[in-house]
Amino acid sequence: MDKIKIENLEVFARHGVFPEENKLGQKFLVSAVLYTDTRRAGKTDALSASTDYGEVCRFIDMFMREHTFSLIERAAECLAEELLIHIPGLEKVRLEVKKPWAPIGLPLETVSVEILRQWHRAYIALGSNMGDRKAYLDQAVKALDSLPLFPAKGGENNGEEGDRSSCTGAVEQVSKYYETAPYGMTEQEDFLNACLSLRTLLTPEELLEELHRIEQEAGRERIIHWGPRTLDLDLIFYDDLILESDELCIPHVEMHKRRFVLEPLCEIAPYRRHPVYGKTVQEMLEECT
Repeated sequence: MDKIKIENLEVFARHGVFPEENKLGQKFLVSAVLYTDTRRAGKTDALSASTDYGEVCRFIDMFMREHTFSLIERAAECLAEELLIHIPGLEKVRLEVKKPWAPIGLPLETVSVEILRQWHRAYIALGSNMGDRKAYLDQAVKALDSLPLFPAKGGENNGEEGDRSSCTGAVEQVSKYYETAPYGMTEQEDFLNACLSLRTLLTPEELLEELHRIEQEAGRERIIHWGPRTLDLDLIFYDDLILESDELCIPHVEMHKRRFVLEPLCEIAPYRRHPVYGKTVQEMLEECT
């Protein structure tokens, strides 16, 4: 991916642990690598086709001046998220926030925090076999399209809950709803299943927490394994990530065996390739019995 680099933009801001820093302020240096597609701008020579680095610099300066954080880690995190949300065409950003006069009582040149943040694409499987199944799936799609900027446990440095009005979720595609027979425990009502693709800034673990929150808001109770449920949300793919932990396995460990996942997923991403098996969704569907 192409890059536009901004090095050591000087801004005056009021970030720091000590009250004097918040009151008097000090100089900060911000560097950014903007990952974007410069091809169209390079072919047309039109500013409107480019990521305007002047606009980005003004955005950084305004954000750093208008907010106050105790930690430069927090300043960098929030600035990266706001840039990704508000700057058109920006897919990924590497940010470094330098603090030249860090008050530690020892001589140093700068202290800095450098982070890399980007948009991710996740694929979610949805299912319901209790009550108004379609309504549960519709509500889940709406909830996923308005995921919060910060995880449920997040908050500003005053301890309040994160800003849930700023969203990092954007549902891109939704399959049609499929009527399917129950899997595992077969003595229950038929399911309504679907899949969707989601563009998000959340990490896999944060996204999993949000999926559980949405399930709980729909009255989901985890009592019987493979039993009836108002809403079931499974994280199938997250970019090309391969992850195995106690809480989460990506890609979903059973997806290649489940026609009720593969069929709607094939509708929206037939050529998406499984990062472990190397097969496309369409190939896995053709082989699923």
